[in-house]
Amino acid sequence: MGGDRSRVSAGALAGESTDLEPATGLAPEEAVGDGPRRPRIARNTAIFSIATGLSRIAGLVREIVASSYFATTGAFSAFTIAFQVPNLLRSLVADAALSAAFVPVFTELLERKRRLDAFRLASTLFFLILLGLGAIVAVFILAAGVIMPLFTGSTFSASLDHLTVGLSRVLFPIVILLGLNGLVVGILQAYDHFTIPAIAPLVWNLVIIGVLIALRPLFSGPDQLYAYAIGVLVGTVVQFAMALPVLGRIDFRLRVALDWRDPRIRQVLTLMLPVTIGLGVINFDLLINSALGTLVSQHAPRAIDAAFRIYMLPQGMFSVAVATVLFPSLSRFAARGDRDRLRATMATGVRQIMLLLIPAAVFTAVLATPVVRVIYQHGSFGSSDTDRVSLALFWFSFSLPFAGVNLLLTRTFFSLQRPWIPTALASLNMVVDAGISVALYKPFGIGGLVIGTAVGSAGMTIAQVVYLRRELGGMIEGGRTLLAGIQIAASSALLGAVSWGIWRLFDSVLGRSVGAQIVSVGLAALAGLAVYASAVLALGLPEAFQIRRLLVSRIGALRGD
Repeated sequence: MGGDRSRVSAGALAGESTDLEPATGLAPEEAVGDGPRRPRIARNTAIFSIATGLSRIAGLVREIVASSYFATTGAFSAFTIAFQVPNLLRSLVADAALSAAFVPVFTELLERKRRLDAFRLASTLFFLILLGLGAIVAVFILAAGVIMPLFTGSTFSASLDHLTVGLSRVLFPIVILLGLNGLVVGILQAYDHFTIPAIAPLVWNLVIIGVLIALRPLFSGPDQLYAYAIGVLVGTVVQFAMALPVLGRIDFRLRVALDWRDPRIRQVLTLMLPVTIGLGVINFDLLINSALGTLVSQHAPRAIDAAFRIYMLPQGMFSVAVATVLFPSLSRFAARGDRDRLRATMATGVRQIMLLLIPAAVFTAVLATPVVRVIYQHGSFGSSDTDRVSLALFWFSFSLPFAGVNLLLTRTFFSLQRPWIPTALASLNMVVDAGISVALYKPFGIGGLVIGTAVGSAGMTIAQVVYLRRELGGMIEGGRTLLAGIQIAASSALLGAVSWGIWRLFDSVLGRSVGAQIVSVGLAALAGLAVYASAVLALGLPEAFQIRRLLVSRIGALRGD
């Protein structure tokens, strides 16, 4: 939730790569004919990328602090499940799902110069969310004692079940806040305001860290996890409050409105039904892994979640931004019926996600144990905890590029207001994930659970490409993307070999102190990145040159050039 939904901007990387100037970092419609907007758009995307990158780092720091206190204990696994159940509820009825269903309808009204109708729609949805989610959350809080034990297995004791129930009751109210926040963020995105939505997750993480450190001494034993839960609740309140003042800048005024007969309300709710499954699939997968993990051991849910946080760092740094920043642009293309620009922008975005996430996946797979050790193995977190988390991270790595591409492809369907296709595919993905996980958790333990996620993600990517080609009425630059993928994979293999060799050399020389590990893993990453960048540039990959020029343009944007 909050910062973990997370969100980064590679979306600005998704500009057309042949006919348009890629160095602007703009979506095509902004690079052509919107001259006065170009400096503002470039500056916004640059700020968004940096702020989101910082929020991902802060999120990882939050995980490091929490893990140093609680390691992969059963109590932390109880918190993990207590966190994931309301997080799943949030993904189904609030936040990103609501925003994804709301933005195309709201944007279409703005495109047609029906500003008052757009604001009336937003106001009605605000009060529907407040009333509807309030009732749902109340039911969940009252029934937590029955609901939460359904997600725990035989390795959980009665005391751990009780802790899971108590923590969930503290965390459930954030669903209401995130639902309202999803609506507000959707409004801001439709007006190309991305800065506060990008900064808010950073603040969310910092607030949680502060509250956890300050309140933990007030509790004892496993109850110290309540300090973490309270921090999440306080951080979510602050995050929502940050977005409200920006509405005044676009002259948005919340009105008391409950226009049930507005057909656009039904349109948003109808769109939202399949969107919830499409966007919630990653939370379904994670909860499936955690619930089945309780059958492996009381440590498994937290170990999987800790690996997932590392996995989400490159995911958030690159692919989530494509969906966040590019989604309004795709919605505008769809509203105008401009399939050519939509198709070209999406295809370029896919290739650039691959360019960034395939090497990240290779690095985390090759150096899973050193990476987990340097990040988490502090305080109460020991070598056995590292073994559990690194095993999960290794298998999560195979899912990384597919999950990143899926996010953009799913949002493309949403922009076309054809969400039932990815919904059906996401449902199939969950069945595949659960089936493989159930089949493999006994012989392979934690690894077997995460393999299901990787296989499901790969299958969904292939299926979405097939259906999108039909929806867009033609090729989606498949041959060009396949060739780019082969070149990227070859360059990433070189990165993996060099990174492992450099790490091995310095690890044997410097030893395993914290400072030494930071140096050995850091040098391995730098050397691998240098070799990889040289390889993709030598191969003449257009997206590599785009990103290099984009980095220069973003620096200029931040300076106001």
